[in-house]
Amino acid sequence: MKIVSKQMVLSFVLIPVLIFSMLAMAIPAPTNAETDLGLTVDAAILIDADTGKILYEQNAETALGIASMTKMMTEYLLLDAIKEGSITWDQQYNVTEYTYKVSQNRLLSNVPLRADGTYSIKELYEAMAIYSANAATIAIAETIAGTEKEFLKLMNKKAEELGLENYKFVNSTGLNNSDLLGMHPEGTGENDENVMPARSVAKLAYHLLKDHPDMLETAKIPKKVFREGTSDAINMSNWNFMLPGLVYAYEGVDGLKTGTTDFAGHTFTGTAKRGDTRLIAVVMKAVDSKGVGSYKARFDATAKLFDYGFGQFSKVELVPANYTFEGKKSLPVTKGKEEAVNIAVKEPVSVMVKTSEKDLYVPTLMLTTEELEAGVEKNQVVGQAVVNISQGMDYGYIDGSKIVAEVVTTDAVERAGKVALFFQGIGSFFANLWSGVFGFANGLIK
Repeated sequence: MKIVSKQMVLSFVLIPVLIFSMLAMAIPAPTNAETDLGLTVDAAILIDADTGKILYEQNAETALGIASMTKMMTEYLLLDAIKEGSITWDQQYNVTEYTYKVSQNRLLSNVPLRADGTYSIKELYEAMAIYSANAATIAIAETIAGTEKEFLKLMNKKAEELGLENYKFVNSTGLNNSDLLGMHPEGTGENDENVMPARSVAKLAYHLLKDHPDMLETAKIPKKVFREGTSDAINMSNWNFMLPGLVYAYEGVDGLKTGTTDFAGHTFTGTAKRGDTRLIAVVMKAVDSKGVGSYKARFDATAKLFDYGFGQFSKVELVPANYTFEGKKSLPVTKGKEEAVNIAVKEPVSVMVKTSEKDLYVPTLMLTTEELEAGVEKNQVVGQAVVNISQGMDYGYIDGSKIVAEVVTTDAVERAGKVALFFQGIGSFFANLWSGVFGFANGLIK
């Protein structure tokens, strides 16, 4: 009987292990696994504020409480009204019973309003944007729409225009209706609260900054005195503690809006800019390692998102201006002085991409026509260049679209004269005839 040594047995055992290990090393690790940032939040999203490209998201489509992040919508509608001229900054507001009673509760982040007082829209706006003053927010809603109930209709209309999804507005502030002393808008529940998914909150912030970038001049103010120099003077500290000089300061932060209620927890929509890059981050119901919600928890989570965005992504020009696609550098032209016209990408395409994945992005040509008829104008649009990622994680864009650039003609092609068109027609006739005869003969030979 043949004796098998221990070394031989060990070799037989190890051979398949070694083979499996070598195969595992040869197979590239999948690149489409979601990045885990270790966020202790119910939902989060990070986007590029320039293009709307989503860089990270976590449970971003679930509707959750948004608390005072609601005020971004109220700001939006006010700034729209200012731009249109239907409201002016120095316009005066007369305090109503509703705003007076709500304003007296300092626990709700308010600047107390006098029952017989008048206030400019500018100072009410600053109280809302800096201090998240709730009665001031209701005052703005009443100024724009007459009543908060009517203002809800404007909020819903704007949300529809922006393409927000799965949202519900029951007031202009983000408070729970139970805090509104029984004066909440008619038709809403006494314990109702505003809800929206993180993705829609980010889309709201994205369009707000696109349409009203100057709002950051107010949002970034860390401290201001309401009615300075009067007996009603009140110190207003910004609840965004990530602003410069505040306790959780983060480089580049200059907005946007915090929110806190028992239902919504600690939420925040923040924006920060470094160099040419601006990011928007949303965190919802942030908690610490013990599961307790806090100001620190929401700002820590936001800082992680910003660290990831600024550290892992960069803006890369993936398609330069005048870029041409191999194998499709021109289009045929009929009835023209030239038989073809060159085509190229008109403007460069820059995309926020993960630095390690920039080589995975591929420009694709999408033509709207395969042939042109003279006369062709220079810079005539004939298609688009679309950038797609071949593998890896791509969350798309906040508005659902892709980054594209127009593909245009680089020259003009005039229509040929009558004589030239006549001979072109004869040439085309005989070419088609010859092709038909040749095809018929070829069929017989077969």
